[in-house]
Amino acid sequence: MRYFLELSYNGKAYHGWQNQPNAISVQEVIEKALSTILKETIHIVGAGRTDAGVHASQMYAHFDFEGDFKEKDLTYKLNSFLPKDIAIHDIFEVKPESHARFDALSRTYHYRVSTLKNVFDYDYSYQMHLPLDVDAMNKACKILFEYKDFQCFSKSNTDVKTYNCNIMEAFWTQNDDELFFTIKANRFLRNMVRAIVGTMVNIGLGKLKPEDLHQIIASKDRGNAGFSVPAHGLYLVNIEYPEAIKI
Repeated sequence: MRYFLELSYNGKAYHGWQNQPNAISVQEVIEKALSTILKETIHIVGAGRTDAGVHASQMYAHFDFEGDFKEKDLTYKLNSFLPKDIAIHDIFEVKPESHARFDALSRTYHYRVSTLKNVFDYDYSYQMHLPLDVDAMNKACKILFEYKDFQCFSKSNTDVKTYNCNIMEAFWTQNDDELFFTIKANRFLRNMVRAIVGTMVNIGLGKLKPEDLHQIIASKDRGNAGFSVPAHGLYLVNIEYPEAIKI
């Protein structure tokens, strides 16, 4: 039988989601916990692969297990076993062919920018104390909807079959001393959100015009886009699935 895990994690201590040969990952920690509790080797498949230092307030993964357990009991045991920076929120059975990665309809990320120095938040947002033109940044966001190929925002030497992504939402909002970037798409390329935010910051600083985004995207050249903002300000916040995956 196949089960979905709904979880969240603080990515500060981890080298990303996916298992790494010489570094600790979120996937590895959860697999060890599941394997210990269920007394057999358990492998999990995540909805995506967040980079080192990126956080998730909502992440999903699936695993297969033929034995019996109560979902609430396993959730409690996992949370007792796991470190304080990983939390399991739900476990539920899905159809055998359901897949945490391939069945996801959309993923939504937030990026946090602090506009004032905050001694309690510097590990969880990008500190940018120069004034940013939020209207210009939102104008640039609308240009993203005109394109599908975002190779210019992809990490170099990425092994993907296509650079096409369907961006559904992209906008900036301001809440007191914080700026929030929200972006929703069916899929994301490696480093894509951080590169988009870096480009948007350059637009907000007046180093680029919103219209320059047309040329940057058309070039398909990562070197023409902006810098990658730090990972610690990025949060995976929502993943949508069709209702049909559930039993």
